[in-house]
Amino acid sequence: MSTIAEPMNDTQKPVKRMTGRTVLAWIIGFFLVIFAANAAFIYLALSSWTGVEVESSYKAGQEYQGEIDAASRQNARAWQVDAHLARDAAGLGTIRLEARDKSGAPLSGLTFSALLERPTHRADDRTVTLAESEAGVYVGTLENLAPGQWDMRLEGDDASGVVFRSRNRVFLSQ
Repeated sequence: MSTIAEPMNDTQKPVKRMTGRTVLAWIIGFFLVIFAANAAFIYLALSSWTGVEVESSYKAGQEYQGEIDAASRQNARAWQVDAHLARDAAGLGTIRLEARDKSGAPLSGLTFSALLERPTHRADDRTVTLAESEAGVYVGTLENLAPGQWDMRLEGDDASGVVFRSRNRVFLSQ
C-alpha cells in the first residue's frame, strides 16, 4: 500500500483538539459569569429597595379599621383638593394646592404637608410644609428636585388632627 503525502500550505492552520482541560476551563468560566451576574443582581436588589412598606405589619393591622373610618369621614366631607407639582430647569419644585369644601368655598386655616417619595429608593424622600398664600391656596417649594417618578402624599391637618389624606403618582420631566 502506498500513501501519497500532500504538502502542507502555510495558510492552513493546525486543528486544535478539545481536551479535558479545555472543557473544564469553559465550564468553570461559564459558572463564574453566572455567579458574577447573580451577585450583581443581588447587590442591586438589596441596595435599591428593601421592599418594606410598614415597619410592623401587626401594628398596621391593628390600625386598619381606624384608617377605614378616617377615609369614610374624608369621603363624607366631599372636599375638592387639587394639587399640582411642577419643576423648573434649575430643579426648583413647586407644589400648589387648592382646597375647597363641597359647596366650592375655599378651605382656610388648615396645615398641609407633602411628602415626596421615590417609589423604589427611600433615600431621596423629601418633605415640605405648604403655607397658605391666599384663601384655600397652599404653596410649598423644594430645591434640587430630581426628575422622574415620585409618590406625592398629601396630608391636611386642623385642630382635631388629620382630616385629609391623598397619595398620587407623579412624573416630573427633565
